[in-house]
Amino acid sequence: MTILNDFFDACCGWFYANWQRLAFSIIGIVVVYVVYKLLNKEITKLKERQKLEENVAVNLTRVFKWLFGLIAIGLVVAQFGFDVGLVAGFMALAGGTILGFASMNTIGNAIAGIIVMISKPFKIGDRILFNKQFADIVAIDLIYTRMKTLDNVMISVPNQQLLTSEIDNYGKKNVVRRNCSITVGYELTSEQVEKALLEAATKVEGVLKEPKPYVWVTNLYNFSVEYTLYVFISQIKISTS
Repeated sequence: MTILNDFFDACCGWFYANWQRLAFSIIGIVVVYVVYKLLNKEITKLKERQKLEENVAVNLTRVFKWLFGLIAIGLVVAQFGFDVGLVAGFMALAGGTILGFASMNTIGNAIAGIIVMISKPFKIGDRILFNKQFADIVAIDLIYTRMKTLDNVMISVPNQQLLTSEIDNYGKKNVVRRNCSITVGYELTSEQVEKALLEAATKVEGVLKEPKPYVWVTNLYNFSVEYTLYVFISQIKISTS
């Protein structure tokens, strides 16, 4: 019990000696938090009014979160008499070490992320065709762009890869063309194949009547012909829930 009493007495003594610093630290943290929430609210309003891009709003929110977090830590450190310059120097040294060990790919992805944000090849919410699969853009960060596939799988793609890949952006509400190819022997005429493919298209749910589906001969082989059926759909996004 003596050890517990000594520990309790030491805690009480420290509290009585530092209660003002604790109070100022708590007040400072509350003020910083309130200011951060107000700024976050204003960013949300600007995004809802479409005066601020969604990806820009997300990144601004993250920057302010880290900035005000550092300010709160600085206030607490200053109240308890620590050498702010020493702490700042340690943080700078730690940051420099991390950057020193960071790979060139990470820096390249960050630069590519800035390029993606400025050039805007797609926006949050757009449906794109990337690596032969459809995906919805969820977030555009400095290093990665996050997207969700039609199988409801979240994937993160390095921004450098996006800059060097072909991406088809279908937006949110556009009518898009899809196609399907088959190979048929020469014993069937093109009229027979075209008729069969167009009849099959009418039985597929979601295929538009206007623009009308059509069939092209897309390749000729030694013993067969490749026919491609083109159809148009408007339901770019189908709920997976």
